[in-house]
Amino acid sequence: MRAVTFRRYGPPEVLQIEELPAPAAKEKQLLIRVRAAEVTKSDCEFRGFRFAVKWFWLPLRIAYGIRSPRNPILGGYFAGEVASDPPPSSPLRKGDAVFGCAKMQLGAYAQYLRLPEHYTVVKTPSGTSFAQAAAIPLGGLNALHFLNKLNPTEAEHLLINGGGGSIGLFAIQIAKARGAIVTVVDKASKRAITERAGADHFIDYTQQDFTQEAIRYDMIFDMVVSSNLRDCLNTLKPNGRYASGNPRFADLMKSLFNRFYSNHPIYTAFAAESPAELAELKALVETGKLNPLVDSIYPMEQAAEAHRRVETEERNGAIVLEID
Repeated sequence: MRAVTFRRYGPPEVLQIEELPAPAAKEKQLLIRVRAAEVTKSDCEFRGFRFAVKWFWLPLRIAYGIRSPRNPILGGYFAGEVASDPPPSSPLRKGDAVFGCAKMQLGAYAQYLRLPEHYTVVKTPSGTSFAQAAAIPLGGLNALHFLNKLNPTEAEHLLINGGGGSIGLFAIQIAKARGAIVTVVDKASKRAITERAGADHFIDYTQQDFTQEAIRYDMIFDMVVSSNLRDCLNTLKPNGRYASGNPRFADLMKSLFNRFYSNHPIYTAFAAESPAELAELKALVETGKLNPLVDSIYPMEQAAEAHRRVETEERNGAIVLEID
C-alpha cells in the first residue's frame, strides 16, 4: 500500500511517500480502505514533536519514540470504506462508507488502516464526500464534548476564543443549533469563515481585548493556550461557565481545586470521542444543522504542503489529504 510516512521528527519536508505492506484483517478488528484524512494541528505537532501544550511532551516522547517515531504514519481522523468482513458483532458491513477516529494509534495517512472493532467508526452522513466526512470527527467531537459541558440554552451568550479553527467552527454551529448567541475572537482573516459558520459577532484580538470590555458572557469556550484564566473568569456572568480545549498544566490543577479558586465551573477534560457522539454529529450533518467546512484538499504527494498550510494558521476550514 502507499502511505505518507516520516522516519524522523522535523519540518514538513520529512514527509515522504512509501510502499508498505498492507495490514491484514484480523479477528475483532476493522480493516478500512482510507479515502481521505484530515491534516490536523496535532499531526504537525507529532511530526515535529513540538506542542503548544507542553506538559505531556515527555510521556508522549517515551510512548511514540525517543529518537525516531515508532509509528511512521500520521493521521487520526479519516473517511473511507470497510475493506473486509467486519466481526459479526459490528453493525458495519464490507463496502460501507465510514468515517471515524484512529485515536492515538494514528495511521490514517495510508491506503489501509486496521483498527479494533470498538473504535469510533460509523457510517458517513448521507450526501457527504469522503473529504467532508474526514473533516468532521476532530472538530465535531471536541466541539460537541465541550458544548455538552457548557450546555448553552436559548439566547445565552457564548464567546469562543480562537473560534476560527477546526473545533471552533463546529462549536459555532452546534451552539447556534441550540439557540445561543455566539461571539468569536480570532484574527481578522478568520472573520468570513466564522460568519459563514453562523457567528453573530466577531472580535479581532489584534485590535480589542475581550477581557477588558464591559460585556459579560454566559459561557467561554477557550481554544487559546496563552489565555489568562483569571481574566477569562472575570469576563463571565455570575452563573457563567468556562471550558478550555487546550489547558495548560496550571489550569488543569486549578480546575481540580476549582471550588477554592472560582465560583464558575471549569471544564478541561478531553473528549472521549465515542461512537454515540459521532453518530450524533452524523445526524446533525444529515439534518443540515452542521456543515463540515473544507479549505483545501491535497494529494498524498503534497502532504508536506498540506502541513505547511495548517501551520500557517491561515486556513479557513479543514485541510484534507486525499488518499488515492
